Amino acid sequence: MQLTRYTDYGLRTLIYLALLPAGRKASIDEISQTYAISRNNLNKIVHQLGKAKVIQTQRGKGGGVFLNLPAEKINIAEMVLLLENTMQVVECNKPPCCISPACKLKGIFADATQAFVTSLRGYYLSDLLVDEQKSLLKISVS
Repeated sequence: MQLTRYTDYGLRTLIYLALLPAGRKASIDEISQTYAISRNNLNKIVHQLGKAKVIQTQRGKGGGVFLNLPAEKINIAEMVLLLENTMQVVECNKPPCCISPACKLKGIFADATQAFVTSLRGYYLSDLLVDEQKSLLKISVS
């Protein structure tokens, strides 16, 4: 199974925000430039994470994007399920597959996907962070 870039960028955004010093907000442009992500894609990701109340956005002078929850409360499985369009590994109906009634592949992939999600449920955003002193990504305080 391969996650979409959208989900990858969403997780990167969350990691970036979690690495910010307390009280610091990031701009869309800042995150976009750091990861070389299009501003348009990042706007969509930030909007979706904001609607889910995982992050907050603040407009105007002194505004920006920041985590709404502590990193210890942001579950990776929940974020993947939020950001992915579908967790289906195969699409048996487009085009319709003539062996579908006799094939068990879809069920096997569904079991494997469930095991993947179950494994991710054991991880939180805080588990993805490196000790601040060892961090390769140094975020300057503005």
